[in-house]
Amino acid sequence: MTNPDTCPFIFIVSGGAGTSGEQLTRTALAQFPGVDVRVEIIPHVRTLADLETAVNRAAACGATIVHTLVDVELRRQMVHLAREKNLVAIDAMGRLLSHLANVLGREPLGQPGLYRQLRQDYFDRVEAIEFTIAHDDGKHPEGWVQAEIVLVGPSRVGKTPLSMYLAVQGWKTANVPLSPGVEPPAQLFQLDPRRVVGLLIDPPQLADHRRQRQRRLGLVGKIPYSSLTTLYEEVEAARELFRRHRFAMIDVTDKPIEESADEVIGLIHQRMGKEGD
Repeated sequence: MTNPDTCPFIFIVSGGAGTSGEQLTRTALAQFPGVDVRVEIIPHVRTLADLETAVNRAAACGATIVHTLVDVELRRQMVHLAREKNLVAIDAMGRLLSHLANVLGREPLGQPGLYRQLRQDYFDRVEAIEFTIAHDDGKHPEGWVQAEIVLVGPSRVGKTPLSMYLAVQGWKTANVPLSPGVEPPAQLFQLDPRRVVGLLIDPPQLADHRRQRQRRLGLVGKIPYSSLTTLYEEVEAARELFRRHRFAMIDVTDKPIEESADEVIGLIHQRMGKEGD
């Protein structure tokens, strides 16, 4: 028997990825702040069997269905199945499609997933940005294997802004900080080294970046974090790690972020292009 405590309150049934239905539903739910509503997407519903499975899942939970089916026959079957199961099924697409067909004087294609196909670049960028935010500053090492680019370098070398710039270009990017005396997570060395790029910087410039951070944090006085002697050692240790593990390297000293990003992308293309050699 289904546990009502784990049941979604709303099922979004879609012939595509369910993005449109989810956005519409969450926009409506935002008008009810403080109410925790579980939403689940059932995507790629293309056949009657798929539809029956989706409706049965909703019926087992007593959930509301929001659907964005563009196939006329599946919408008709949804009405029939929901009535049989005594479910509320809200058609978020049918009336609009019918109205547009009347106004425009032509029938809709009824092909699911077209919106996402037409805007695939946009969705890819959003996915890359979300991935990069989730994997900033060494977070979630188990997910690094999904990254297209992994940036590695000492603190304040500029990993986060460069990662975000690459993400906006559509690259899923993770970044990993190096700390003196601390071994990086083992997952870093299990990655394809061709996707890993080490960032280096002139120690005096790195010292300036760290002193600026110290001031923002209200720290005063000389500490190893911004000691020039320590930073020369950190940068050299990073360089040696990159060499040992065959990571590509770029020097970001005095470079605008756009130039560094172009260099990183060029290295990835060059190194991954050797895959078939």
